[in-house]
Amino acid sequence: MHYDFDAVHDRRGTYCTQWDYIQDRFGEPGILPFSISDTDFLSPQPIIDSVSEVAQRGLYGYTRWNHHDFKGVVASWFEERYSAPVNEDWVVYSPSVMYSVSVLVWLTTNPGESVLTLSPMYDSFPGAIEGNARHMVASSLLRGTGNAHYQLDFSDLSEKAKRCKAFLLCSPHNPTGRMWMKDELFGIANICKDNNLYLITDEIHADIQLTNRRNQSAITLRDVWDKVVVASSASKIFNTPALGGSYLIIPDSELRDAFLQITRHTDYLNSPTLPGLYATMVGYWECAEYADQLSSYIQGNRAFIAQWTERNEPRIQLVDAEATYLAWLDVRGLGYSSATLQDALVHIGGVGIMAGETYGSDGLGYLRMCIGCPRSKLEEGLNRVAKALRYLEEGHCGC
Repeated sequence: MHYDFDAVHDRRGTYCTQWDYIQDRFGEPGILPFSISDTDFLSPQPIIDSVSEVAQRGLYGYTRWNHHDFKGVVASWFEERYSAPVNEDWVVYSPSVMYSVSVLVWLTTNPGESVLTLSPMYDSFPGAIEGNARHMVASSLLRGTGNAHYQLDFSDLSEKAKRCKAFLLCSPHNPTGRMWMKDELFGIANICKDNNLYLITDEIHADIQLTNRRNQSAITLRDVWDKVVVASSASKIFNTPALGGSYLIIPDSELRDAFLQITRHTDYLNSPTLPGLYATMVGYWECAEYADQLSSYIQGNRAFIAQWTERNEPRIQLVDAEATYLAWLDVRGLGYSSATLQDALVHIGGVGIMAGETYGSDGLGYLRMCIGCPRSKLEEGLNRVAKALRYLEEGHCGC
């Protein structure tokens, strides 16, 4: 089946976080959004058909996830897409990836202890750590000049790991788009082993792959270190977050039982939505070609940005990436403060792009732009960026 990712679908008036509530993030209604990490694409047709059939039945009672159809299809997806062997007994349901991360931080550390992560970082990570009365310890990623991608600072990680009890990893990395190499992941696993740290890995962006190299799931690190947990969901690749649902891969039976105890008997979040359950199963059963076509389209969007910046604003550098539909833009060469640039983008250009410092102080001087959208929207957004920059070049920056 061929999917038309150029087709434009109006999401306004649907209670859409990205479009209808853009004012919550930027203080201005009606601007063109590139903020929330979801796409403007229709879900794959098999998912649409399945969810429609479920809705038409009119039977919406309590639903179970603990069966072969759900757990087996997750295990098969990891085996087929990532050559990652997964025992389906390791698979458990969770309402969302960040709920999983928060509970895992609670279960693998004690109040007052420290959790190691990378900077810049996904902006929900600090809440999952500090909101659980843990201390966050961040290791800054390293980057060269031009469009060079980020590198891990293993010396810094090794030193900081000594005072931590868990490592929270985003793989592939949000916001920079790095897909960690096999040797990098094994280096992380060895640091965790040397310091007896649980490795909690968020792999929700793993299916959006921009190179011929497949993502290396952290679950394959068990040959080095067995305290590894993977949290993921089909919602990013198939654009189904509103349907709910995610999953965990927890090989450790004690940790798995502890997680289920909380979801079943403390938080009462163990029953999935029926549409969400079917979306995951049908997506992984039938929609691999959608995942491949979407990834190819995002490659094209990145190429479009690279061409646009070269022609129109070479001071903006598109940082190299191997995964995600997030463009990490180095705008330090423009010479404007983040506040000045954001004010012009929002109020002159009418465009909402996330300021890099949202993802920690190491993100200052960058923008994170969600490019999971038709190319026509992307072109319009870049033209609005150009309008804002022309305004600043004319001396209206007030600086």
